[in-house]
Order: sequence, then C-alpha cells, then structure tokens
Amino acid sequence: MKTIEVVAAIIKKGDEIFATQRGYGEFQGSWEFPGGKVEPGETLEAALVREIKEELDCTIKPTKFALNLEYQYPTFYLKMDCFEAIITEGTPKLLEHNDAKWLTKQELGSINWIPADIKIVDYLKKTMED
Repeated sequence: MKTIEVVAAIIKKGDEIFATQRGYGEFQGSWEFPGGKVEPGETLEAALVREIKEELDCTIKPTKFALNLEYQYPTFYLKMDCFEAIITEGTPKLLEHNDAKWLTKQELGSINWIPADIKIVDYLKKTMED
C-alpha cells in the first residue's frame, strides 16, 4: 500500500485556528489543516512554508512542532507532521480551497474534518487555553 508523507500547518491568530475546506478530491467539502506533500530533499518546515504559499498565497513561520500522526485510509497510509505557525506576510487567499474559517477552541467540533485531521483537533482541545 502506498504511503504518503505530508506536512500540515496549525495556523494561529490569537485564540483562533485557521481551517480550510477541501476543494478537490475524495474529501472535497471536508475541512482540513492546510499543507501538502514534502518534496525530495526538502525539510519539513520548508515544505510547509512552500505549500502554504502555493495554496493560500501568504507566508507563514512555523513556530513549534506540534505532533506527528499516522492514519490508515482505505487506499493509502498517511504520515503527517504538524507544526504550529503564524502568518508573517499577506492574507490567506483561497487558491485551492472552497472556504476557510478562523475557529476558536470551542468551535473546533462544529465542522466536518477529514478523518486524519481529527487527531489534530484532539491535540488542540488538550493544548489550547480556554
């Protein structure tokens, strides 16, 4: 079975987290933390900065490694490294997503997350201040 290695950004602004609604593929319409595949020879942080620039046309700075998760989908195995980050330049523009929201800790459960990303939501519910 194919293994896909990706990175994801937990973009923070004050007490809110940025979530994007997938605009393509099997999980179109579900919500996720933005990010994408790591290219050969690329560091995880560099991949994350590049992916966010490509998907949202803004610049982020990873501030802290958050968690690594693995998830078995029916057709592939996912390995995802997740970093907390802040926007350092620009405003997110939806180049590949249908929608985006800034969510508080209390709002994290109000949307339909892609299955693997629920582990990130659980992490945030444990680590974010009320």
